[in-house]
Amino acid sequence: QLQLAESGGGSVQPGGSLRLSCVASGETLDYYAIAWFRQAPGKEREGVSCIASASVGKGDTYYSDSVKERFTISRDDAHKTVYLEMNNLRPYATADYFCAPRLNSPWSSSCDMTLLTYDHWGQGTPVTVSS
Repeated sequence: QLQLAESGGGSVQPGGSLRLSCVASGETLDYYAIAWFRQAPGKEREGVSCIASASVGKGDTYYSDSVKERFTISRDDAHKTVYLEMNNLRPYATADYFCAPRLNSPWSSSCDMTLLTYDHWGQGTPVTVSS
């Protein structure tokens, strides 16, 4: 069974950078779109970024408007890992960050940020942006 584990979170000052990792076990990631979501205290989980399968498609990427040109998502299928490089972090980015494969969709290899199409969530990694 596919399981994901996030790491790389931490505390940074505004303008700082972090690199999150999402490592899979149990199965390969090759055929799935993988997305990063975040959830701030008292708020709903929101989509941040997604990368489509590079085996089935072209590995297209998606970013929410709030992170465009500051975050970069990438995947290394040989090492079952998806990364989220976060630059110029702002205080509103403070949240727990989660990754998940798009398991609950017949179009599992392509990106869509509909929350219910993702499953097998990891435990999350906390990110705090504060001066």
